[in-house]
Amino acid sequence: MSSGFQTTQLGRRAYLRGGTLVLTAATLATADLVAGSAPEGVRVGLMTDLHYADKPPAGSRHYRETLTKFAEAAAQFKRDAPAFVVELGDLIDAADSVDVELQYLETINSAFAKVCDERHYVLGNHCVDTLTKTEFLEAVGQPKSYYSFDRGGVHFVVLDACFRSDGEPYGRKNFEWTDANIPATELEWLAKDLAGTTMPVVVFAHQRLDVTTHHSVKNHAAVRAVLEAAGNVAAVFQGHSHQNELQDIGGIHYCTLAAMVEGSGQASNSYALLDIGSNGTIELTGFRRQESRHFARSE
Repeated sequence: MSSGFQTTQLGRRAYLRGGTLVLTAATLATADLVAGSAPEGVRVGLMTDLHYADKPPAGSRHYRETLTKFAEAAAQFKRDAPAFVVELGDLIDAADSVDVELQYLETINSAFAKVCDERHYVLGNHCVDTLTKTEFLEAVGQPKSYYSFDRGGVHFVVLDACFRSDGEPYGRKNFEWTDANIPATELEWLAKDLAGTTMPVVVFAHQRLDVTTHHSVKNHAAVRAVLEAAGNVAAVFQGHSHQNELQDIGGIHYCTLAAMVEGSGQASNSYALLDIGSNGTIELTGFRRQESRHFARSE
């Protein structure tokens, strides 16, 4: 069944010219929306792959700069007052010891906690590289790794694909990051959860559900079959591959967000605001490297 949404890709919301932040013509409408004219519905802050760590850069990843980049995103979120903020996984980078990894988590999460009272954490493979899921979740104050909730007439689902093919959860360096799976028990829960709501559904994930690569959930076809069968899933927002991408499969939009950790300097930052209107439209307003998207509900 189709979700009934049509998509339009918008350009990046802003860019730097001579040190000045300039709005692009393609996104003036979304700039007005962010300024406070959002339709009745729900507004969400989104970011992914912060990979915060107190260590020097490696390749294109600038771990320490995440704190400065996050400060900009936090200021934007405070101005635009989303109902909640979602981090789509890999909030921290891996460390060689539990104590060091917990220090990384305490540093970035103490900043995150000041932004919004309601926060949701999608587990990424780096979140539970040395830590166990229980240790990570207890540190951020989140009871479960996968669950659902309703806000503003929308049903939101948080998924956890940090399981090996044999069903064992990630933790203590017991996994290969390319072996990401959503186990049968979670799939069964997902099908029942989607069947129990008449609201439009938005899903948050870390590993990708729309591709067959080393960045994908290995049983992505089975997961997509459950989402499509429900008939009420409008979009999936995901991270992991660190790039802007959009796929439309089976009437569902799979929107991959760019990683905050990539590149040096604020111009390479990446975060977004998601507005879901009561008329069924979904507007993703991207900042810096994050591209904006517009999903209009077809009649």
